[in-house]
Amino acid sequence: MATPNPATTLRSAWGRLAPLPGGRRVFSWLIRWMVPYSGTTRPYVEELSPGFVRVRMADRRGIRNHLHSVHAVALANLAELASGLAMTTALPPGIRGIVTRLTIDYTKKARGTLTATARVTVPPIAAAEDHDFESQVTDASGDVVATATVRWRLAPTTPA
Repeated sequence: MATPNPATTLRSAWGRLAPLPGGRRVFSWLIRWMVPYSGTTRPYVEELSPGFVRVRMADRRGIRNHLHSVHAVALANLAELASGLAMTTALPPGIRGIVTRLTIDYTKKARGTLTATARVTVPPIAAAEDHDFESQVTDASGDVVATATVRWRLAPTTPA
């Protein structure tokens, strides 16, 4: 029995749930269940299409630091999740990806509701290659609070 393609699974679940009342919330809960560590930020997926995602995170005590702003690792977590969702939905059949590096620049204290966006275009892949893609995290006023560069190793899947 073939393993389901994660891109197909995500796009299908989004397509069925997003139009329904409360469907985006249910989809977001599914993401939290599928990716437990990233789920600790309680992400809410606002928009998802192949190669694009917009996901938000509410400011709450559990993700704050001693300076009363959102913790740097929570911001990195949100940025990496955005990259992962955008990448997963963009991967063509027969290609897989894994994160091999994450760098992030913090430009402003993060407070309030935060939104991460990522857009990826997967180039043709014939052999294992590394590609960098960017995720941005903005605050409610639209100011960029962090920019992450996520390096993905993309490679053709090999038959088992």
